[in-house]
Amino acid sequence: MLVAGCGEAPKLAIEKLQDPATCGECHQQHYTEWSASMHAYASDDPVFVAMNRRGQREAQLGKFCVQCHAPMAVALGLTDGTNFDPQALPPAARGITCYYCHDVAKVTDDHNNGLQLAFDDTMRGGVGDPVDSPAHGSSFDKQMASASNNSQMCGSCHDVVTPRDVALERTYHEWQGTIFANNDPAHELPLTCSGCHMKSDPTMTLIADKPGLSVKSRKDGFHEHLWPGIDQARAGFPGLDLQAAAIQRDLDPALTIVGPTPIGGTIGGGGICVTPVNGGQLTVRIDTRGTGHAWPSGAAQDRRAWLEVIAYDASNNVVFSSGVVPDDKDPEDLTDPKLFGLWDRILESDGTPAHFFWEVATVQSQLLKAPITLVPNDPAFDHSSTATFDVSAVMSRLDHITARVRIRPFNHAVLDELVASQDLDPAVAASLPTLDIAGSLRHWTSAAAAMAVPFTGCVADPFQ
Repeated sequence: MLVAGCGEAPKLAIEKLQDPATCGECHQQHYTEWSASMHAYASDDPVFVAMNRRGQREAQLGKFCVQCHAPMAVALGLTDGTNFDPQALPPAARGITCYYCHDVAKVTDDHNNGLQLAFDDTMRGGVGDPVDSPAHGSSFDKQMASASNNSQMCGSCHDVVTPRDVALERTYHEWQGTIFANNDPAHELPLTCSGCHMKSDPTMTLIADKPGLSVKSRKDGFHEHLWPGIDQARAGFPGLDLQAAAIQRDLDPALTIVGPTPIGGTIGGGGICVTPVNGGQLTVRIDTRGTGHAWPSGAAQDRRAWLEVIAYDASNNVVFSSGVVPDDKDPEDLTDPKLFGLWDRILESDGTPAHFFWEVATVQSQLLKAPITLVPNDPAFDHSSTATFDVSAVMSRLDHITARVRIRPFNHAVLDELVASQDLDPAVAASLPTLDIAGSLRHWTSAAAAMAVPFTGCVADPFQ
C-alpha cells in the first residue's frame, strides 16, 4: 500500500481520453480549431457518406473508405464500412480525432492508413520536453515534430492506392520529390506537411491551460489545428467562418501568374504576354513557387481547377475568352477547345471516362508542378506551366486582358450522379462553391506592354 501510495497518480481512463471533448478541457484552442476542421468533419461529410454508400453497392469496398475517414470507428470495431452511419457513432469514433493522431505508436505504411495505435494513456507530440499531466502521460515523438518529421504520418492517410492498385491520391509522394523534402538547413528545409498546414502561432505560448494546472510556456508552442486545404464543411457545422478564412488564406498565395525569375535576380514580368508569333499569340504563365506538392492535390480526380482568360477591346467588348465557366457547369461542359484545365483525368479499362475511384484503371495527370530544385541553371528549375492561345483573329483589337485561376473541390458530374442514385441530398450538390485565388489575378494592358523595355509584349510589373 505504501508503494502504491507513493506511485504516480492514475491518469484518465483511455475511453475518456478518446473523446475529443476531454482534450478540450485543457486544450481549448486546439479543440476549437479541430472542431472546425475537415478532420473533425471527415466521417460526417455527406459527400463521403454518399460515396461510401454507393461504393459498397458497386464495389464492396468494406473498410477502404472508413479506415481514413472514421479510423477510430474501425480501430474500436464499431464499423466494417457497410451500412455506415456517422450519427450512430460516439464522439470518440467520429472523424479523425485527437486521440487517433496523438496515440500513434508506429507507421507501418505510407498510404491507405498505415497507422498503428498504442491504445495507452500516453499522448505523443512534437514538444521535446513534455510536461507531465494529471490527465495523461506525455511523450515526445519525432513523427509529430513539425520541423523534423518526415511527413510519413500525414502521408499514410493522404496517399490512396485503390483496390485496383492505382495510385490515385499522391500528395505525400508528390512532396517527397520537391525541394521541401530536402535536408537543406541553409534554405530552411525540410518544410514538412505540418510545417505548412499546422503553422505555429508566436502569440500562443501555452499548449494546455486549465485552472489549477500549471504548464510551462514555450515560444511558438501552439500549432494550428485547422489543416486547411480546399474541401469545406456544409451548413450546420461549427466554425464555418474560421474554416473558410483559413482555406482562403492558404489558397491565395498557392500559385501566381508571373514571369520567370532570372538567375540571381527578382521575379520579372511575363505572366501575361501578347506577341505577333503566328499572327498573334497570347501566353499565360502559371507558377506554384511555394507549394509543396502538385496543384491541385489530394482527390485531384474530383477537383476542378482552370484558367479563366478574358480579352477586351478599347470599348470593353469581349473579343476573346477561355475558361468562363458558369456556376452550374463543369469546365469540360463548355466544349472549349482552348480550356486550360487542371485535374486528373481518370479512365476505365476500356479508355472511357471514369466517375468514381473504384472504376479507375489509369490516370492522366494534368496538374501544376511543384519546385524540385534550387539550382537556377538546372533545366528543371522552371517548373511553371504555360497556357497558349491563338488570338490572331483579334490581335489588332486587344486592349486589356484579365486572367485568374479558379477551383472547385468537386465536379458537378460526380455529385449529380450521387444525387441521381439517391445517395446524396440535392441541396448538398447545389451548394458546391467556386473559389478564386487572389495571387493568380493579373491584368495586361496594351499600353503597359508597349512601355516594356525591351519590348516583349509582356506587362513588366508582375503584380499590375
